[in-house]
Amino acid sequence: MALPLGLTPPVLLAPMAGITDLPTRSLVARFGAGLVVSEMIASHELLSKSPGTREKAELGIGIEGTSVQIAGREAAPMAEAARMIANQGARIIDINMGCPAKKVTQGLSGSALMKTPDHALRLIEAVVNAVDVPVTLKTRLGWDDEMLNAPIIAKRAEAAGICMITIHGRTRCQFYKGHANWRAIARVKDAVQIPVIANGDITSAAAARTALAHSQADGVMIGRGAQGKPWLLAEVAHALYGTPAPQIPQGAAFGDMVLEHYDDIQRFYGPKLGPRVVRKHLGWYMDTCDTPADLRRAVLTCADPGEIRTLIAQAMFYRSEQVAA
Repeated sequence: MALPLGLTPPVLLAPMAGITDLPTRSLVARFGAGLVVSEMIASHELLSKSPGTREKAELGIGIEGTSVQIAGREAAPMAEAARMIANQGARIIDINMGCPAKKVTQGLSGSALMKTPDHALRLIEAVVNAVDVPVTLKTRLGWDDEMLNAPIIAKRAEAAGICMITIHGRTRCQFYKGHANWRAIARVKDAVQIPVIANGDITSAAAARTALAHSQADGVMIGRGAQGKPWLLAEVAHALYGTPAPQIPQGAAFGDMVLEHYDDIQRFYGPKLGPRVVRKHLGWYMDTCDTPADLRRAVLTCADPGEIRTLIAQAMFYRSEQVAA
């Protein structure tokens, strides 16, 4: 089943708060992905231009294969935020009904909306009616094991004009504990005619293949599995759909990729915020490399802009040793 706007392959990058900023999405997209989704933007923060939303709203708008995710609890601000983003050139808008974070759900946004389906549908209708671009939806299986209402919400969302739905195979109350229930996603697939995307615990081509078999979904969305491995989506797409295999960087090329990502983040956020934002990415890259603990500590604590580049190159060299072995 075709994705909105004919996007292909059906391997998507999940929105992750504080992670899937423009530099990171651009890197993943360069390797190959059917769609990359911005980190969640709260509609009221976007409209009020709250500090920090500039970085989130720097969306690469107009770039093919980019979706912008918005969240909120009131119909009018959600619709206005959607119009603003669409008028700036967004090609797809995604509605967040899956975020489990307490600061989001306590504000009656994110996955808390699954507890009030009638209200959630009013938000969905407001956004769909506000824009001409495709609108998609991301949810969980439900609030908890007593409220597994994703199939009902999906069916109503489809009737309201949602053109694709992504289901994280956990409830809100699970957060990220336990294992994603891919089989439960099949109940959503049975309830609708629009494309359904499976999300949760997809960290390899083998996991993606199993998730598709269990869920009968039309594609997969990958989040945490891509941390430190920006080529993973392209690798999965190659294994499942026969797209060109990504050139996975090894040795010095891996270090060069990390340094390029480091530089892009520094330019994007500036000298004050950049070093803090990039630290988690460097940690994930060093996980991929099995960088020794002492060198890892030096990279993560270094404050000298010149010295850290040398340390990064040294830390990422361990990947070449693993490949050689």
